Amino acid sequence: MNNFKAWMLMGLLTVLLVLIGDWIGGTSGAFLFFIIALGMNFFGYYFSDKIAIAMTGSQPLEEHQAPELFAIIRHLAQRAGIPMPRVYRTPSPQPNAFATGRNPANAAVAVTDGLMQMLNRSEVEGVLAHEIAHIKNRDVLVATIAAAMAGAITMIANALQWGLIFGAGRDEEEGGSPLGLVGALLMIIMAPLAATLIQLAISRTREFQADATGARLAGTPHGLASALLKLERASQHIPMQVNPATSHLFIVNPLSGESMARLFSTHPPISERVRRLQQMK
Repeated sequence: MNNFKAWMLMGLLTVLLVLIGDWIGGTSGAFLFFIIALGMNFFGYYFSDKIAIAMTGSQPLEEHQAPELFAIIRHLAQRAGIPMPRVYRTPSPQPNAFATGRNPANAAVAVTDGLMQMLNRSEVEGVLAHEIAHIKNRDVLVATIAAAMAGAITMIANALQWGLIFGAGRDEEEGGSPLGLVGALLMIIMAPLAATLIQLAISRTREFQADATGARLAGTPHGLASALLKLERASQHIPMQVNPATSHLFIVNPLSGESMARLFSTHPPISERVRRLQQMK
């Protein structure tokens, strides 16, 4: 099912880019953007983890730099029956974490600086168990491709915006149609909206499933439940400079302190997640 979702998302990206290309340059533009879409799909599938790591500014972490963190991740990976993932640190004081990679053999876990500073060992283990669960459940590919797609679409919208700014004067001099200007404005508005909708299309049930699987891997749901409450409070007071296209990758929305981010949140309510965890035996 997750492989099907991944191919569906890549197909959606192809259609969207072809439509943009057709609007910009007709048949030749549509063909050019179709080729671009194929290239993006290829790189999105094989290098989605590297794209997500780069977009979040995460850096490789060696075992001698964080031996306790590595010990927890190695123990959880063994319990989950998956290879030891690569480990990264995300330079942010906000406590948070995410997992990425197209399969367990090519997976990575990234933790922010604030995670190890603000949470106790039981809570850190709960958070990491949640991320290992995402890898075990093989749903990180879909989320990571969605992040790469959202970033690409937003970048295209920005390019169109600059093109409109520098091309507006020329179009007016050449008697360009006002409908072209309206179409460009609609494209600039709709492209980021499409990126947001793609993120929202990533089922929230994946978080509930990862919570449940993670609680079993950790041996108790209490550490994760306590961590989620701390992470939610921290996200409202400690800003995190991160590309919005990657927000759905994190265990807690890193942008939840912003009203619009809450409106279009890709995560289920923390209160509901904690309630379900507390009901586990």
